Formats: sequence, C-alpha cells, structure tokens
Amino acid sequence: MTPFSEETKAGEVLIRPATSADIPHLVALNRICYGDLQIQSLVWREGHLSHHLRTFGDGQLVAELDGEIVGGAASLIVTLEPDPLRPHTFAGITDGGFFHNHNPRGDTLYAVDTYVHPEHRRQGIGSLLYEGRRRLCRELNLWRMVGGGRLAGLAAVGGEVSPEEYLKRVEAGDLVDEVLGFHLRQGFVPRGVLHNYLSDPASGNCASFIEWLNPDYREPRDTDRKVRVACVQYQMRRVTSFDDFAAQVSYFVETAADYESDFVVFPEFFSVQLLSQIDALAPLEGIRRLSEYTEPFIELMGGLARRYGHYIIAGSHPILEGERLYNKSLIFKPDGSWFAQPKLHITPSERREWGISGGDELFLLQTPKAKIGVLICYDIEFPEAARYLADHGAEIIFVPYCTDNRQGYLRVRYCAQARAIENQVYIVTAGIIGNLPSVPAMDIHYGQAAVFTPSDFEFARDGIQAQADSNVETLLVTDLDIENLYRSRSQGSVTPRRDRRRDLFEITAKLRNLPRDSDVERSTPLDLPD
Repeated sequence: MTPFSEETKAGEVLIRPATSADIPHLVALNRICYGDLQIQSLVWREGHLSHHLRTFGDGQLVAELDGEIVGGAASLIVTLEPDPLRPHTFAGITDGGFFHNHNPRGDTLYAVDTYVHPEHRRQGIGSLLYEGRRRLCRELNLWRMVGGGRLAGLAAVGGEVSPEEYLKRVEAGDLVDEVLGFHLRQGFVPRGVLHNYLSDPASGNCASFIEWLNPDYREPRDTDRKVRVACVQYQMRRVTSFDDFAAQVSYFVETAADYESDFVVFPEFFSVQLLSQIDALAPLEGIRRLSEYTEPFIELMGGLARRYGHYIIAGSHPILEGERLYNKSLIFKPDGSWFAQPKLHITPSERREWGISGGDELFLLQTPKAKIGVLICYDIEFPEAARYLADHGAEIIFVPYCTDNRQGYLRVRYCAQARAIENQVYIVTAGIIGNLPSVPAMDIHYGQAAVFTPSDFEFARDGIQAQADSNVETLLVTDLDIENLYRSRSQGSVTPRRDRRRDLFEITAKLRNLPRDSDVERSTPLDLPD
C-alpha cells in the first residue's frame, strides 16, 4: 500500500506498511491495547509479526503520530469461495496466527486485527487504518474486505438476547456496541454471527461477520493459475564426450519447451554419466573428478534455461567447497542465473563411497508461477524438511532422486506421497534409470517419475497426478492447478495444515541461512545466495 498522511484530532498521522524495525513497538502496543484479554495468537508475539511481514508485507499497516507508532492493522488475503459466508474461527482463518494460508491469488482481504493506543482512540486513527485497507483493496483489485468483529457488549446484556438478535439491535440503533458500531461507520455490512470465533468472555466467544465490497473491483480476465511441469526420466548410457552428454540433456529441455513447460526437473546425479567417458576410477576419486565438470555443467544448463525460458531444476551435481564435497541441486532461472540447494541428509552409501557432506541451508524461490523448494532424494524421507518449506509458503516441492533398486525407490515414493498429503503441496519427482557398468557405485538404477498431490476431491484419483512407466526413458509432462491447493487447505475434507496442534508440537530450525537457534516463529527471510 502506498503510504499516506491525513490530519486527525491528534495531529497529522502517517499510515504506512510496517517494517521489521517496527516489530518490537507493535508487540508492546498490542499488549497495551488488549490488556488482560488473553486470546491465543491474538496478542501478537515477535514471531507472529515476522511471519506476517514475510508473508504479506503490504497488508501489515502502522499508524505513526509524531514519529511514534500509535496503531496497527494486520491483514491477509484469502479465497472464501464457493461459500463466501461460511463459518470459521479466528485461529482457522489465520492458521494459528501465522498467516501460512495467505493466498496472494485470493479475492478477499481479511481484516485480522486493528488496534490503537488507548490514549489516542476516538481521534480518527482507526478510521485511517481502515482507509489504508480500502486503498490496498483497490490497488490489488480485491473483491471485498471481510473480518470478524468482536461483539464486545454481548456479555453485558446478561444473556437476555441471542447473538443474532444482539447484532440486529445494534445495527438498528437500539443497543450500543463499541466495536460493531465502529465497523458500521466504516461502511461494513454485518452478514451474520460467527460462533466460537475466539476465546473472549466479553463477547460470548462470538463475532459479527462483516463485509465491505470494493466499488472499484474489476473482474479479472484470467483467474487461471496452472503450472506445467516436465519430469525427465533420464537413462544412463555411455557417452564419449561432454558434447554427447549435452546433446542428451538438450534434447529433453527442447522437448519440454515444445510442450510449453514452465519447470523441467532432472534426476539426482544424472551428471555422473560424464564419468563413463574416462577409465574407471575408484568411487571417491571418480566423484571428485566429476566435480571438475561444474563450470561447463553450469554453462550448459544456464544456456538452456536462457534459450528456452524454463526454470530448470538440474537434478544434482557434486560440488567441491574447500575440502568438503556436497551434493547440490542447481536451480536455473529463465535468465540463466542460478542458486544451489544442498542435500541435507546424506545416505550411508554416499558418505562411505564418496565422502559427501550434508549441507545446512534450505531455500525457497518465488517464481511468477509458484513458490518452490527442492529436497534431494533422501531429504524427502525426513518430514521436518518438507514441513519447514511448506510453512514458509512452498506450493511445489521438487524431488530429484537416484535409487538403485525398487526398495529404495519406494522409500522415496511413499514418503513423497506422505509429504504431499500432510503439507497439502505438490511433490514432483524424477529419477534416473539404466546402467553404467564402467562407473563404480552407479551400476544399476530404478526409477519412475511421478507427480503427487494431496488426497482429496480437488485432485486426481489416488493422489497421483501423473506417473511414467518404470525404467523407460521418457519425459513426463503434466499440469498443476495451484488454486486447488488453496481450496483444499481451506475447504478440504480434512485440513491438516489448519488442524495442527501448535500448542503440543513445534519445529526448531538451525539452518545456516537463519540466525543460529532460531525457530520457525522467529526465522528471518530466506535470502538466496548471490
């Protein structure tokens, strides 16, 4: 939202988006404003506000008077269709106060919280915060703004009237309710009562469901949010030069372009094929020799990304950093730039045969099509890694893998399916097939490229969007509807993201691209390496 200033009874007030520097002030102000009101996740903690800024910075507003923050407003974007007036709770609509269910492609601004310092109330500051939200709705072309307004005076009438009757009488002017009256003056229309909205004795745990329609809303021409992914089921065969390898790789990228794919994913360690052009080496020596191909490998994949305009998840490749060897997936953008996602969990054979070390960074990438993350093979077998990505907004997780037999493949497959269901994300997998008799530790392979979805009515039968025949070289191409993810998260038969018991379980992250010992609540933005 574009900042603006207006005169009020208190003086000139600036309404602007919040910044990370404001967080301590907002935490203190929130506690002052709500006093003894103890509502789970409503009195914001630093971790909540950090998440709000990362998730939807433009929707978090502050009111500044003479350089002092005297008010704040928290919002997120949701999609409430096909039942826009359906009942919900505060914890449910805000995903426990963390806004993980914010949908940037949604049509509705949800006014989560508005608060003004007690010394500056009734001076027009709250009205300016709502004006900021209305301007945001216009800037983002959102259909409407809704919220749950506490029925602050309901308990005071001593159970004489029902919440619905109380709402009608306040609207008619027969009763006075400070919160609802304020919302009515802001142009909101009550649409009903939300029972058990939050734990608040003064309101009988009830809230009014209020709605403001954006008069400047324009029906979008294109509400489609489809993503086309191409999974390369790559056959290992002997090559006689780097050019042979490049020709095989280029063929698949060109074919993916013919099918207008947005993302192309290659398998883990598919570049090991390059070792077949030289005499057989011991595994430890061979993998380090392969790392010497890093520069031409990057040049090849970056050039293909630029030429065809794809995002290319280039499987994985061994990269030497100092004396340590890492297994890293190189993700190339359409402009040819790239970043490296290391494999976090190293299998016993990788450690024993190749001396590979585990990485300590986990990245997400926001693309015009979807927010993506990459977990390499064994990483998908650890629930906390995928949960961490999902909690930070991942919509698609790519899993390049390399397995030598059916048992190993099924471990990856079954865990990938579990991660798709429990996190309500798409999991896109691709593995290598074929044999390299001259390369020790890479003799045989088993693979079946597949794309997995949550298991619900919005998705394909059995939670399998598409899968290739096993052990046959091919390109698997399929479309993913990102909007279906958000519909499932908010309206699915089950809502595992919403129903998590955060009061019982939490994830603590100690990644190198976060402050040490920080957990999910207090984590900083995931910056990509230069």
